[in-house]
Amino acid sequence: MTFDTPRPLDTVTAPSFAAVAEELLDDVYGYLLYLTKNWAVAEDLTSETFEAAFKKWRRFDPGRGTARAWLLAIARSTALDWFRSDARRRRREERAEAAERRVDRDSFGEGFSAELEEALRALSAGEREVVALRIVLDLDGDETARLLGISVTAVSTRLNRALTRLEERMRDHDVVA
Repeated sequence: MTFDTPRPLDTVTAPSFAAVAEELLDDVYGYLLYLTKNWAVAEDLTSETFEAAFKKWRRFDPGRGTARAWLLAIARSTALDWFRSDARRRRREERAEAAERRVDRDSFGEGFSAELEEALRALSAGEREVVALRIVLDLDGDETARLLGISVTAVSTRLNRALTRLEERMRDHDVVA
């Protein structure tokens, strides 16, 4: 029986980030899907994980552990941050909803058709918030991301999903008055 002697750390070569990302994308996504039980959130968190990992890649040391363990640790941290942020967002939404019920407003704004108001109500609060900030208030992606405490990628993804849902709901309605 022979034992391979471990290589000295100075001969351990770090793989490229692209190779690691390609190899471990499914592992990270699967882990985040298991944690969140929501494919859209898992996709968003996967992109945030790889964005963070790319920024930290120079500090990755293959002598201290595998790239897989390192990426999954970043994914876990990203997911925990999301869970905390989501809990804060839900509490904010509940407070806002309670205040809204007191004010008893029935519409989103003057001049909106009943169909558009219904389509806006069908969006999640997070999607409505991104639409309001990016479309109505005309904030750029960086400003919106800072305001919401999420990445620019997540803002873009959320806005795209919201606009797609609005378009699908409004497709059958004549929106030109």
